[in-house]
Amino acid sequence: MSSVSQNGGTGAAGREINPGPTLRQFAEALLQGYGLVIALLLAIVLFSALRPEAFFSWTNARAILTLAAPLTIAALGLTAALVMNEIDLSVGSMIGLGGAFAVCLMSFWSVPWGIAIVAALALALAVGLATGLMVTLAGANSLIITLGMATLLTGLEFSLTNQRTIYAGIDAGYVALGQSMVLGLNLQVWIAGTIAIAMWVLLERSEAGRYMYATGSNREASFLAGLPVARLRVTGFVLVAALATVAGILLTAQSASAFSNAGQPYLLPAFAAAFLGSTVSGDGRFTVAGTVIAVLFIGVIQTGLTMLQLSTGAINIAQGGLLIMAVLLSRFGRRLRR
Repeated sequence: MSSVSQNGGTGAAGREINPGPTLRQFAEALLQGYGLVIALLLAIVLFSALRPEAFFSWTNARAILTLAAPLTIAALGLTAALVMNEIDLSVGSMIGLGGAFAVCLMSFWSVPWGIAIVAALALALAVGLATGLMVTLAGANSLIITLGMATLLTGLEFSLTNQRTIYAGIDAGYVALGQSMVLGLNLQVWIAGTIAIAMWVLLERSEAGRYMYATGSNREASFLAGLPVARLRVTGFVLVAALATVAGILLTAQSASAFSNAGQPYLLPAFAAAFLGSTVSGDGRFTVAGTVIAVLFIGVIQTGLTMLQLSTGAINIAQGGLLIMAVLLSRFGRRLRR
């Protein structure tokens, strides 16, 4: 007598028959790995149907990519810290200070634009290094330290600009970084794409990236295994500050000016993009690909809702609701699989 397995039947010779993946299993896997991508495509279809002439056009797609470039860069830096379970709340303030510092060097002291950018990046390196050392050597909580750093950096920005809009004396070469077109796309898009590839190589294809993920998974075990945990954590904070400064430089170059608190509107979207992007991976990891997809999703939602001419309150409600739905879509697929 042949036995019947719990998961399938048996053949004539007693061999078990594998029924193969069911429709439900296929749907679970689809939601788990592609829930955010599905939400992005549905949003594009929805807004294209509601505003076909305005939304579904190359001009609008190019505008979305341009607006998403600075946020992509800032969110990728934040992703490097989140990979190691570190929180950096100073990213918005660093965007504002980094861009304002470069502009003020040109406007107040006639510093060449290339040197102004190098100086802004050097400032970012110092800020990221200081933050990382306070967290690692002093053992301070990254949430509290970066909250304090955010206030400090905002104060420096206000003191530097005197809370005025700076638009005089900005070099044309600097402005070109935010306004030039290359092969039909704004130069910012190419810069963001290059940084995304570099971050993908670092996190997904390098030994340092594997160590960073290991540190985030189990810091104590990584330390006992001989990994340079403290150095990796400091590197994460340096990347946050450096890429936030790049984002600030592009924002000021695009507007050819620097104004107070320009980086704060990017703080929550950067976190939203990183956390929303983590739903793309099956295990909830923070990844470069997930962050980039999430930024595009946020850009599509913001642009589409603006085209519908909704009030600011309605836009915030709809945007938050859609973000929650996208997260739940991926989480639902993951729960079903478990």
